[in-house]
Amino acid sequence: MHKMSARLIDALAPGLKVWVPTLSNESSLLADELRRDPERASGVTFAGVQFPGIDRTDYLALHPQARLRGWFMSAAMRRGLAEGRAELPSQDYLGIARHLREDEPYDVAIAQLSLPDAQGWCAPGLAADFVPLLWQRARRRVAHLNPRLPRLPSTFRVHVSEIDLAVEADAPLNDFAEPALGDLEKRIGAHVAGLVRDGDTLQFGIGGVPMSMAHALCSHRRLRFHGGMLSGAFIALWQAGAMDRDAALHTGVILGGAELRELAAALPQLRLQDVGFTHDPARIAAIPRFVAVNGAVEVDLFGQVNAERAGGLIQAGAGGLPAFAQGALASPGGRLVIALPASAKGGSVSRIVPALGAQSLVTLPRQLADAVATEHGVAELRGLSLHARAQALIAIADPAHRPALAAAWNTMAARL
Repeated sequence: MHKMSARLIDALAPGLKVWVPTLSNESSLLADELRRDPERASGVTFAGVQFPGIDRTDYLALHPQARLRGWFMSAAMRRGLAEGRAELPSQDYLGIARHLREDEPYDVAIAQLSLPDAQGWCAPGLAADFVPLLWQRARRRVAHLNPRLPRLPSTFRVHVSEIDLAVEADAPLNDFAEPALGDLEKRIGAHVAGLVRDGDTLQFGIGGVPMSMAHALCSHRRLRFHGGMLSGAFIALWQAGAMDRDAALHTGVILGGAELRELAAALPQLRLQDVGFTHDPARIAAIPRFVAVNGAVEVDLFGQVNAERAGGLIQAGAGGLPAFAQGALASPGGRLVIALPASAKGGSVSRIVPALGAQSLVTLPRQLADAVATEHGVAELRGLSLHARAQALIAIADPAHRPALAAAWNTMAARL
C-alpha cells in the first residue's frame, strides 16, 4: 500500500473519470467526505452501476460541474440528462463488462474492502460484480477499508500492496429492506412457484414477487441458486430447508440487512463472482434446469418484453435480464419466467399490451418468450403459434382489459 490518507477524496481532481462503489458496497465514508468538501467533485465524472432505491449518493447534487455515468435511470440521472451532465449508455450487464475490460481505463477506481488479513489480503466485502473487471486496469486504485465488511470467499481479492491510497474507517453499511408483501405479490409469486421443480437452480432479484415466490417454495427441496444478486428471499428458502445444503452458491452481490449478511458469512459454499461469471450465458446454459425469474414493465401479445420504459419514460436498464434469458433458454430443462402485475395505475393501464410501441423499448425479443406470470395465472408461450400465444396472454391480463386486447389482436391478426 503506497499511502494511507486521511480522505478518499484526496484522489479526486477535475477531469478525472472515477469508478465508485455501489449497491451494498456503496461507501458512506466517500459520500460524507464529498458532502463536507463538495469542491472535490468539481469536474469529476463519477461512474458506477447505481440502482434507484438502493444507492443513496447523488453525485450530481454535490457540485454543478460534477458529471455522472450510469446504467440505470434515477431521479439524479434524469436531471443530469436534462442538464447535459449525465450519460446513460445502452448496455446490459455483459456490455458493461466489455466496456470495463476493453475501453479506456478509469483514472481512479474506488472500492470498499474488508480489512486485510495477516497476509495483507482484503476481501471485496458484499459486492464483487464489477470492480474486479476494472481494478487492475485503473490508473489509480483507492480503497475504503471498513472493519464492518465480512470476509466472504471470492475469486477477487486485493493485496494492500496494490492500493495506491487507503483510508481505514468504521462506517455504516448500505442496508436494503425488502418491501412488504401484498395480496397481489403473493398471487403472482404463487403462480411463479408453480413452475419450479425440486432440484431446479434459481435466479431471482429483489422485490415482492421473489419474496412471495420464496415463501411459496418452502416445501420444495434441493433447490440451488446462481445469480447476480442474493437477496432477502434466499433467507426464507434456506430456513425452510428448500435449498440444497451442499450445492455451490455463486452471486455478485449480497443485498439485504444484517440477517442476510450473517447467513452469507456462515455459508462456506458461497462465492462472490464478477458479472463475467454470473451472467455468462454459456455458463448458465451448462446448468441443468436453470429457472430465471425477472420482472418487466409490459409484455405484448407477440411475447416481446419491455423491462425498461413506462409511459415514454425510461425507468430502468436492461441489466442482467438478456444474459439470464439467453442462458436459461439454452439450459437443459431451463425456464425463463417474466412476472408482472396485470395492470397499473389502479387498474386503468394494462401491462399486457397489443404491441410494444413508440413509448416502449424491446428488452427481450419475441423469440425469447417462454412463460409470463401475472396474478391471474401463467401463459406458457414456448412453441405456441402467433394466435395461440396472443390468446394465452389475453387470458392472464386484467379481466377489464381482455375485451380490448382481444379486439386489438383480431385487427392485428387480419393484417399479419
